[in-house]
Amino acid sequence: MPDKIPDLETFIEGVRKRNPGQDEFVQAVEDVAQDIIPFVADHPEYHEAEILRRLAEPDRIVSFRVCWEDDDGNVRVERGWRVQNNNAVGPYKGGLRFSENVNESVLKFLAFEQTFKNSLTGLPMGGGKGGSNFNPKGKSDREVMRFCQSFMSELFRHIGPDRDVPAGDIGVGTREIGYLFGQYKKLTGRWEGVLTGKASEYGGSKLRTEATGYGVVYFLREMLKDRDEGLEDKSAVISGSGNVALHAAEKLIGEGAKVLTLSDSDGFIHDPDGIDEEKLDWVKTLKIEKRGRISDYADKFDGAEFHEGKAPWAVDCDISLPCATQNELDDGGAKALLDNDVMAVVEGANMPSTADASARFRKSDILFGPAKAANAGGVAVSGLEMSQNSERVSWDHEKLDTMLTGLMQDIHDKCVESGTDDDGNVDYVRGANIAGFRKVADAMLAFGVV
Repeated sequence: MPDKIPDLETFIEGVRKRNPGQDEFVQAVEDVAQDIIPFVADHPEYHEAEILRRLAEPDRIVSFRVCWEDDDGNVRVERGWRVQNNNAVGPYKGGLRFSENVNESVLKFLAFEQTFKNSLTGLPMGGGKGGSNFNPKGKSDREVMRFCQSFMSELFRHIGPDRDVPAGDIGVGTREIGYLFGQYKKLTGRWEGVLTGKASEYGGSKLRTEATGYGVVYFLREMLKDRDEGLEDKSAVISGSGNVALHAAEKLIGEGAKVLTLSDSDGFIHDPDGIDEEKLDWVKTLKIEKRGRISDYADKFDGAEFHEGKAPWAVDCDISLPCATQNELDDGGAKALLDNDVMAVVEGANMPSTADASARFRKSDILFGPAKAANAGGVAVSGLEMSQNSERVSWDHEKLDTMLTGLMQDIHDKCVESGTDDDGNVDYVRGANIAGFRKVADAMLAFGVV
């Protein structure tokens, strides 16, 4: 029999000792453990099988060298990873991230978080994540192609439609997925659904690009319904200007909300008049086609201001959607939002709120939607893309949007069911953690100690 259930501090200290210097990963584990340890106290079967500790130890981590030549003929060397965290409920599933900020700790945190997120969707997907410290910004198409081909020349040994199905993430869009898939197909001689986020011409979902951003808004809409509120005329602050941020903004505008900000690594723009559909289309062209900087918005549209090196959290708003990257919203930002009477904060990026910010939100009476629930729309549609590929069918945009809406409603309901206290208050973080944990834990119990 195992020892008694450890308290949170003791458990996290053990995680920290086993993963020295990996602060992002430890933070992700602590975010889950603070809710799961009390839950396990009432379910001794999970403690006896050491489920939480096993979940906090990835099944495997693959690390490899990636060599490629730039346009000047210089040999460049990067590092690639694939973290396969847990496949109790299905093949590993999670994105590939190309960024100079990628390291093993970040990918382990993402793979751990992905395990619970995928569980919440109800689809048969385990949790994984991968990527490289390669930065595609400023690289030519041919340089990106050569890197992707070299990256896949190693990765293909570790993935497959029934084993591990990567997708895109930061720095990996349709262009990169195309190069990766082309190399996989060449190396294996097989056309199969081994990657999601593909273009629609060769098996991709017609809604994948929009899915995460739309899903965030669908989850927010369900949260507001519980308080007899809607999105019309609500003001919204959004960080980021990638796929998640742009499509969350698109859906909010369509629902009658007023989007005030967008950002990138240089700073944020504030448009007091609101970013309408025409302005948003201009931003999409700027960021997706021209790969420009968000600061150009302030030069283009009268009344807009660019705030260099700053985040938008001090802008007065009803709703805040952090959609850029991990730990972008710190305790000071959380306090600024609460001081301005924000109604709801819903995470579009993966773990964008620091531990202190998250704790502050949870102690308040606002609606706080955690990433593992709110931004699950992307991986949910990726799961549907896997189904399409297996069946050799293609579903239209309307059908996929209906399915996504239903999936996000179901995730919301699971959070409410597991996160409602005796007074009827809903802690969405607790609800997401427990609901996501329970499904994976029950599957692991069924398999025995393996």
